[in-house]
Amino acid sequence: MRLFRAVCLSAVLCTAAGCAALNSGQAGEPDYSAAADSNIRLGDEALERKDFLQAEKYYEYVRTKFPYLEAANEAELKLGDLNFAQERYPEAREKFQTFIKLHPTHPKVDYAAYRSALTHFADVPSDFFLLPPSKEKDQTEVLAALVSLSDFIRQYPRSQYLPEAKENLEKTRLRLAEHEMYVASFYAKRERWKAVVQRLEGLLKDYPGTRLEEAALFDLHSAYVRLNDTEQARKTLERVIERLPGTPAAERARRMMGS
Repeated sequence: MRLFRAVCLSAVLCTAAGCAALNSGQAGEPDYSAAADSNIRLGDEALERKDFLQAEKYYEYVRTKFPYLEAANEAELKLGDLNFAQERYPEAREKFQTFIKLHPTHPKVDYAAYRSALTHFADVPSDFFLLPPSKEKDQTEVLAALVSLSDFIRQYPRSQYLPEAKENLEKTRLRLAEHEMYVASFYAKRERWKAVVQRLEGLLKDYPGTRLEEAALFDLHSAYVRLNDTEQARKTLERVIERLPGTPAAERARRMMGS
């Protein structure tokens, strides 16, 4: 029993020592520089090594001690980036939105707007292997990402972040299309064909041009066939030819129409 207690005590002491080592360098006030830009640089270095507490202290010091310098505006953005790096997305979003309200004509306002939109995109559920696929999860953040990225692209058409924003928007549209396909498949397994039609028509209307378009169109055709709606089934094949011209899918649709 004494040996067991000794082992446990040793483990506790080792753990405490490890925690102390882990937190070393994060306690106390940093050695601030007299120059605002130098403190920004020191904060960046702390952020790079994931010393979030020290980085926050440097940025806050600049923001409060040099309120009339441009470095203070930079520190506001850095504090948003800090929260983003910590995956504290709502807090990061609030900081970026506050920057936009306070500095609507600032040269980096598009950066704040893009980073704000990106907080929704970064907060989208992932395909972690222990969890259900993302297409089965709640899509609230995905929809928010779609709206915020679309708004950014419309409001800042000349921003340097536009190409990346468009790329992320397409990823978001695909995620939402995958969700609609998943729900349509769920209803198809239960032979609820009207619900299948509703979901697939919504997918094709709201998220056109994704790589799921071909599958969605042919699944929609099958659903209309199941509903004995021959007119809509034929129109769906015509849509395949119209929307995917010159592709094997269009040729397949022509064969199915008997032409």
